[in-house]
Amino acid sequence: MYPTPPDNVLPDPVKQVPPPPPSTPKVLSATALAVILALLSMLGPFSIDAYLPAFPNIQATLGATPLEVQQSLTFYMLAFAGMVLWHGALSDAFGRRNVILVSLVLFAIGTLGCASVHSVPYLWAFRVLQGVSAGAGVVVGRAIIRDLYSDAAAARLLSLVTMIFSIAPAIAPILGGWIVTLFDWRAIFLSLLVYSVLLFIYCYRKLPETLPLHKRQPFNPRHLARNYAEIMRSPLFHLKSGVVALNFGGLFLYIAAAPEFLPDALGLGASQFGWLFIPSVSGIFLGALVANRIAGKISFTRQIGIGFCFLIASVLCNTAYHVFLPPALPWTVLPILFYTFGMSIVAPGATLLALDLFPHIRGTVASCQSFATTLMGAIVAGVIAPALAHSVLSLALGQLVFTGSALVLWLTARRYRRILLPHPGQ
Repeated sequence: MYPTPPDNVLPDPVKQVPPPPPSTPKVLSATALAVILALLSMLGPFSIDAYLPAFPNIQATLGATPLEVQQSLTFYMLAFAGMVLWHGALSDAFGRRNVILVSLVLFAIGTLGCASVHSVPYLWAFRVLQGVSAGAGVVVGRAIIRDLYSDAAAARLLSLVTMIFSIAPAIAPILGGWIVTLFDWRAIFLSLLVYSVLLFIYCYRKLPETLPLHKRQPFNPRHLARNYAEIMRSPLFHLKSGVVALNFGGLFLYIAAAPEFLPDALGLGASQFGWLFIPSVSGIFLGALVANRIAGKISFTRQIGIGFCFLIASVLCNTAYHVFLPPALPWTVLPILFYTFGMSIVAPGATLLALDLFPHIRGTVASCQSFATTLMGAIVAGVIAPALAHSVLSLALGQLVFTGSALVLWLTARRYRRILLPHPGQ
């Protein structure tokens, strides 16, 4: 429709009034948007890290074995990985805001279910529902950032989200340890329920829709299959996404093994998990801060190279220490600080480079990125961490393999890109 002229002005009979431009989203400030997206991203670490100190209590209450409780984390990660493949495609078709709001409702239902269970199979089922819904904030958040910002501005905002988000992995296990000590493990999930309800109210009132109707993609099997096939056929996508996934795997190896190696190797109790998580999150925060400051001042290639210097140095020092010396505080956990510092410098550039391979379907690309990272987490939690958690040296060697593999992928991606440079359309 054309705009209606004021009552005292007649429309020009000669000039036609042009149609209004497509509506633009009412955008919050970058800081306010970063806060909302970070709060949404926190659902994942809160769902994973907060209940780790409660594993022995869950075993006692439900009459479960340690492996059965460990598998509740594996089922969550598998559901998370499977569904993140769809969050982005759904947001490309139905809008970013709608997908996030529906996911928050499902997460609240799953969390209430976890707090109410009286057997392990029900715990697995409701953890699956949590996993299905918890990833929307991470996936759709990246698409929202790229909808609104480009290049250095997008990198700065992504780093700012990471800085705020990094609070969650630090405080989640500490809060979980306090809650399970003062109350019981069900109170952890009830606290998550309150958080998700408050977050739904906040997003309903404040979160803008950043994908206008005329830019939305049809949601039908043929179109989706074509989009996913386009992404999956891209070697550069797999190489750049693999960099982020493998670096994350090196960190998540320690997180998933924490319930076993922290008490056994370091003699720490449920309320002392901060010895691992505080260095981890401090590195994430500081690395994101540095990435935020250097965005636009150096190329993504150089930024990623700097990050890998810290990653490689940390894993080599960690491995060398545990070859010759027994586990001890703070030396066993100190390398994690430098590892996560380097990881947070690498991640924004590698993430945006992968998103920019397919600018017309960024939501779907973000889904595939998150799927790769989360699938890696599920494999680590279900297979690799249980196999290596008995020895801190084994964990250090495992992290070395993850980081070395990520570096190989990055160097391969650079070489492959140089080959394709004369043919940018490929």
